[in-house]
Amino acid sequence: MTDLTPVLAFRWSPRSFDPVAELPRAEAATLLEAARWAPSVGNRQPWRFALGHRDDQTFKRILVNLAPAEQRWAGRAGALVLGAYRRTEQAFAAYDLGQAVAHLTVQATARGLHVRQVTDFDRAGLIVDLDLPADVRPYVVVAVGQLGDPLSLPADLLADETSLRHRRPLSELVLSCGEIVI
Repeated sequence: MTDLTPVLAFRWSPRSFDPVAELPRAEAATLLEAARWAPSVGNRQPWRFALGHRDDQTFKRILVNLAPAEQRWAGRAGALVLGAYRRTEQAFAAYDLGQAVAHLTVQATARGLHVRQVTDFDRAGLIVDLDLPADVRPYVVVAVGQLGDPLSLPADLLADETSLRHRRPLSELVLSCGEIVI
């Protein structure tokens, strides 16, 4: 691996969150502040977030709208964050939200927290259950928390949780466009 900064090299997306560790409100605010400082096209900042701490109503409303397979582990996270964007004319709102979530993720990793992103959820259900404004589109749910014991996961998730991380080689990802770039 090239000389990546450790916060990127050691980031990973576990399902094994500590079911008793809380995410302090000040820590959650720091994560959202990192997201707030993400770049966006024309500085429009189209992202919107709904934050639920474990056992509060927002957390429960987000959790029940996740796919059943995701609910099995996501309820252990210290917080669930709905990432959404304003439906504007510009085509880059989802891209901008992705940047904001990436900033949140890097900040969480730097603070010793873990993040797993989920896209398998009932968007229409979240719009109703969270009473979202009509111009806001739910896009991703982010589970945040302290790492837990992987052996506490259901058996079918344990293999994925404990296997080595894999990434495609750069040669598969970089388009050469007729030139040698690496």
